[in-house]
Amino acid sequence: MPDNTAVGFWVRRFLSDHLIHERGVSRNTQQSYRDTFCLFLLFAAARLKSAVDKLIIDDLSPGIVSEFLAHLEQIRRCSVATRNQRLATLHSFARFTGESGPEHVEWCAEIRRVPFKRTWTNPVPYMEKDEIDELLRAPNRAIEHGQRDHALLLFLYNSGARATEAAGVLIEDLTWDAAGTGSVKICGKGRKVRFCPLWKKTMAEFRPLIRGRDASNPLFLNR
Repeated sequence: MPDNTAVGFWVRRFLSDHLIHERGVSRNTQQSYRDTFCLFLLFAAARLKSAVDKLIIDDLSPGIVSEFLAHLEQIRRCSVATRNQRLATLHSFARFTGESGPEHVEWCAEIRRVPFKRTWTNPVPYMEKDEIDELLRAPNRAIEHGQRDHALLLFLYNSGARATEAAGVLIEDLTWDAAGTGSVKICGKGRKVRFCPLWKKTMAEFRPLIRGRDASNPLFLNR
């Protein structure tokens, strides 16, 4: 019978069962959560002079969590946003553990009382129209990769998609209409799907990229 006081038991269930099978989070989110535990468990073990595999849930006290957060800012020089992101992971882990193991509810409540730090949100910058035009002129469109790079930049400008979202667009996600304009299906963060209209100019740039290729291929694939 597994030891449900062992940290390893709950971390494995949280990362493997909860995040992947129950929540179905993206690979990037899985990696972020995993990285938090790599840092936190090594820090806690060093502070407590214990082996990582010997840690129990009650070892991960609010005091240890607060010291870890201070370590991130002062020693690792992480931003407040990164500090809060790591804490959000630990809050989520505590909630999962408390809900799955009622004997840990009190510990869960103590961890979730560790507060986030307030931070200023920087205003989102933007580029002027002449700066965008200069950027779009940068790729050498006389070569195949330059055509692709120009089409990609135009697509990002048109759709407002993230770079990772653009990388995931397949040819079959494009839809043309009679006027030569079209739309694209974009799978975003949290697997949320949205549809974005595309200009005629953008759609025209895609034709050389997709000629002779299978519809299931990535649109901006290096050839």
